[in-house]
Amino acid sequence: MRVSVNKRAFLPLAAAAMAAVLAGCGSQIADPASAGSTASSGTSCVDTSGSSIKVGFINSLSGTMAISESTVFDSLTLAAEEINASGGVLGKQLQVVSEDGASEPTKFAERAGKLIQQDCTAAVFGGWTSSSRKAMLPVFEANDALLFYPVQYEGLESSKNIFYTGATTNQQIIPALDYLAEQGTKSLFLVGSDYVFPRTANKIIQAYAAAKGIEILGEEYTPLGSTEFSTIVNKVRDSKADAVFNTLNGDSNVAFFRQYKSVGLTADTMPVVSVSIAEEEVPGVGLDNVEGQLTAWDYYQTLDTPANTKFVAAFKAKFGAERVTSDPMEAAYTSLYLWKAMVEKAGSFDVDKVQTAADGVTFEAPEGLVTVNGENNHITKTPRIGKINSEGLIDTVWSSPEAVEPDPFLKTYDWAKDLAK
Repeated sequence: MRVSVNKRAFLPLAAAAMAAVLAGCGSQIADPASAGSTASSGTSCVDTSGSSIKVGFINSLSGTMAISESTVFDSLTLAAEEINASGGVLGKQLQVVSEDGASEPTKFAERAGKLIQQDCTAAVFGGWTSSSRKAMLPVFEANDALLFYPVQYEGLESSKNIFYTGATTNQQIIPALDYLAEQGTKSLFLVGSDYVFPRTANKIIQAYAAAKGIEILGEEYTPLGSTEFSTIVNKVRDSKADAVFNTLNGDSNVAFFRQYKSVGLTADTMPVVSVSIAEEEVPGVGLDNVEGQLTAWDYYQTLDTPANTKFVAAFKAKFGAERVTSDPMEAAYTSLYLWKAMVEKAGSFDVDKVQTAADGVTFEAPEGLVTVNGENNHITKTPRIGKINSEGLIDTVWSSPEAVEPDPFLKTYDWAKDLAK
């Protein structure tokens, strides 16, 4: 089963290609292996002599993750156009070079190498799965380049060459568990895709559950992109767990929720809290299959802030009134503005100077004010639990009273002291 939105995923590409912000998209290279190599290319080849500066976008515009990642490409494109319209960065227009990670970690590493070594971009924005990030990390570190990663993830990582603008564990997973515990949840069933994020997230959930007296009644994984869940949903139903914690990614969620409903499970009988389903995924999964289910993010389109009102209006004006915004899209949009602020604080595009200037940089994002923590290159976030409503949007049912400092290694939690070993 494959989501039918993939044709739409390529429409923004065509529109963006006609825009002034796009300079290149997926050009081939003579030696892909060398582009993805972790061998340092030495001195940066970024050219700051002209009236423009190159930046790279790397997203899955094909494959199982295109349902999610094509939307991040759109929000990055919007941010680039807005920044150019307001005068650019240090007076230079952004010239975007786009690459398709094609839902394959090795492709992400290869294309990232090209963006750094051959396209000479000043910074790169994108990635989604932790596997794609892990594959790119050594490429950016070896080349002393910058990646802005916009998606919530499992934590237990920090790199001076990556800025993490999505939530880390204490800004999403732990608040979701706290919310479930407050609702009286005594047992959980864990379902996830079989790669880095779900397995590490569930390791953290297991530690939390052991400390809080919550019973884990099952833990099941399926390959990324899998569409067969009959065995898993039967195990979930038979477990009689109070709730399900869902770390499936991409279009696997379509099959899972359809089969979940087919065995008689609903948001009322056994709620599911998902950390990778946002507004954009709801139509593909099917509103009838997920209405009333819970999500854990830091941003929803329904947030009532001046910055969000402006963001949503601008996005719909560019891409269509029927389009929606989501947490990863907002985090990606925010990432480009944070980079702009870092560069302008540093007065330079030089990586070392940008890294030095990053600490304390703020941006009034659609989700609320965010601040860069220069010690771990994460940002403050406001955790929110949402419920999918009858219109396919997500309403906030709980919110942290203030922004939460990032704690990617969970140093402030006694029960997590052995997780980073």
